[in-house]
Amino acid sequence: MDLGIDIGTSAVKVVLVDDDDRLIDQESQPLAVSRPQPLWSEQDPEAWWRATGAAIAALRGRQAKAMAAVRGIGLSGQMHGATLLDAAGRVLRPAMLWNDGRSGAECVELERRVPDLPRITGNRAMAGFTAPKLLWVKRHEPAIFAKVARVLLPKDHVRLRLIGEAASEMSDSAGTLWLDVARRRWSPEMLAATDLPVSAMPTLHEGTEATGRLRPELAAEWGLDPRTIVAGGGGDNAAGGAGIGVVSPGRAFLSLGTSGVYFVATPDYRPNPDRGVHTFCHCLPGTWHQMAVILSAAAGLSWLARLTGTDEATLLAEAQAAPPAAEAPLFLPYLSGERTPHNDPAAKGVFFGLSHASERAQLTQAVLEGVGFALADGQAALIEAGTRIDNVAVIGGGARSRYWGAMLASILDRTLTYHEGGEVGPAFGAARLSRIAVSGGDPVAVCQPLPVTHSIAPDPAQKAYHQARWPLYRQLYQDLKQRFAGLAG
Repeated sequence: MDLGIDIGTSAVKVVLVDDDDRLIDQESQPLAVSRPQPLWSEQDPEAWWRATGAAIAALRGRQAKAMAAVRGIGLSGQMHGATLLDAAGRVLRPAMLWNDGRSGAECVELERRVPDLPRITGNRAMAGFTAPKLLWVKRHEPAIFAKVARVLLPKDHVRLRLIGEAASEMSDSAGTLWLDVARRRWSPEMLAATDLPVSAMPTLHEGTEATGRLRPELAAEWGLDPRTIVAGGGGDNAAGGAGIGVVSPGRAFLSLGTSGVYFVATPDYRPNPDRGVHTFCHCLPGTWHQMAVILSAAAGLSWLARLTGTDEATLLAEAQAAPPAAEAPLFLPYLSGERTPHNDPAAKGVFFGLSHASERAQLTQAVLEGVGFALADGQAALIEAGTRIDNVAVIGGGARSRYWGAMLASILDRTLTYHEGGEVGPAFGAARLSRIAVSGGDPVAVCQPLPVTHSIAPDPAQKAYHQARWPLYRQLYQDLKQRFAGLAG
């Protein structure tokens, strides 16, 4: 029996999985994001720990016997978040999250300091990544920077509370811009560029390795075996790949969570930074992956629901009932800026083509379509890099909507497959990584694709409709790019 803990942006999810890969139970606890200023996105690290404890307590209440049989815990989590600790292990400020866009100027400075940055890290410097955030703190909060003794990613801060040691693994660490991604080790050049010593970094492990044992007092409190190990785990997307079986070259998935991710497993290190493609280590030893990332996917639908005073389910039902219109509005989904392919933290969300005839259902259609077009931009960037895409699975909360799935299949012109447990992919993958750490099993054999529940093929009529609109969507960003920069200035 294994636990998978996923420290997400909107919730902490915990799953209980048996040795036969069966999902026994799951629990979720919500999280809130603070946006005290434009471009800022923060969370209180203590909230991650409280939510984790509450989820574990709920599972123990329902599954005490199964919890006592747990032998390993795997961790997954939102990437790039900067959790800053002093020498005593105290949190110095709220964690700056993956969709925090304040460090655009520091990205420029970081690339000036390390011209070889794209080769070392496999990526361009982007405001969401961790290293530029530390330059921002040094510039704007020097008293806090002077106290920084350790920088941890969100799931690794939870790990510190679990085992009492600062440790991380390759896939999440690759998103900091401090990792030499090809060599799978901390980069002295990148650390020096942010004025940090290697001692500020956690020890590195593979995702399938044990990083330590659960603290005895926690084991007693949670009803777990005191010998329970905590595995390396993975960044949320890499762990999602392990959970859905995307670990072999050519296999891919779309993650429709707060953000949107187009993830493809690769057999080796294949960077393509100029098109905003992320190249990171996978959570399995000796493997890598590429990602096209958009910063607002299901978050765009949640935003529209909040704006219109309703809920996501109502919006989806209305959109599905309304026929698409040739002159329907278009939507640029850049509510938090954008990564692939624009690398533009200043980009904004835009509705284009509104009229007196525009209704809420059409706005919902535009939001769903805009996310699809953004993912199509990402798919194009991946293909330009020479990446082979054979099979595309769908995971995340957005996977529940078959209506959206049909739209995405037609926009991307690919058959999409849906698997059992896809909505808890990262947590499930973390549990699988834990099982490997406990048993020493073959990673590829353990991380097989889950059973397919259904597939959605492109619809020719929908495909023609969206293909006629995609060029205008793409041109809108080019027309507004300088306007976005002016607003940020």
